[in-house]
Amino acid sequence: MAAEELQQQYSPSRWARRLRGDAAVRAHIEAVTAGTQRARASTRTSLHVPYGEQDGERLDLYLPEEPSETFPAFVYIHGGYWQSLSKDASGFAAPALVARGVAVVAVGYDTAPKGHMDAMVLQVRRSLAFLAKQYPGIRGIYLCGHSAGAHLAAMVLCTDWTEFGVVPDIRGAVLVSGVYDLEPILHTYVNDALNMSREVAQRNSPMLCVTQAVPAACEVLVAVAQHDSPEFRRQSQEYSQALRSAGWAVSLLDLASVDHFDIIEKLSEDAYILTQIILNMIARA
Repeated sequence: MAAEELQQQYSPSRWARRLRGDAAVRAHIEAVTAGTQRARASTRTSLHVPYGEQDGERLDLYLPEEPSETFPAFVYIHGGYWQSLSKDASGFAAPALVARGVAVVAVGYDTAPKGHMDAMVLQVRRSLAFLAKQYPGIRGIYLCGHSAGAHLAAMVLCTDWTEFGVVPDIRGAVLVSGVYDLEPILHTYVNDALNMSREVAQRNSPMLCVTQAVPAACEVLVAVAQHDSPEFRRQSQEYSQALRSAGWAVSLLDLASVDHFDIIEKLSEDAYILTQIILNMIARA
């Protein structure tokens, strides 16, 4: 694919329905930030919990009013093409989940240019190990990532946990409009801040590190928007097929009438199909 076409395919704002270009990105940032502010105002929280020593290594927890001794945790990893957004705009899904006894954890990490790809992947893995060690009341972790966050969540699924001294109880993963092969990103504006080499891109491509599912492997949902670009849609289809071929319990959800941005923004709505699917996934465990 020519460089110009790759730029187009990997620019989600060019495919957005409501607004195009920078206006679409601004509207998305405003929506998730406002949703997070509402969640913080209405939910019992524990904010800026350090899971490491770096500036970005912080978690926000949104907790049920009366948590039982054990409770499921929905762990959200934000997008922003590995270079924007933060945990401070990542709590928007909390009210709908907390109301049903699910704790919500928003993961922070050092975005580019401060953070590089290897470091971001390691930080997210370490955040999961921290949760498993520090919060023994967690009964099942349900990962969710959007866009670049879906990539990071997918990298969690191929982690060798032996070096972390703990195996997080990850029972489900919801990967929304993600990038699972980083090689095309090398040829786009996105890599200006990331400065990835081909070796780094290959090492951190979930498509290239799919592991064989173990008997207790978690359930995976790969979700993609009707109005995502053809390349984003292709990546979701091929990654879900790669997981299936390796024995994972995986389903591909093609969501109608949404684009790259509102597919995740709508998690603030109780009645949204993806919210309901997540709640059902947690209830089944």
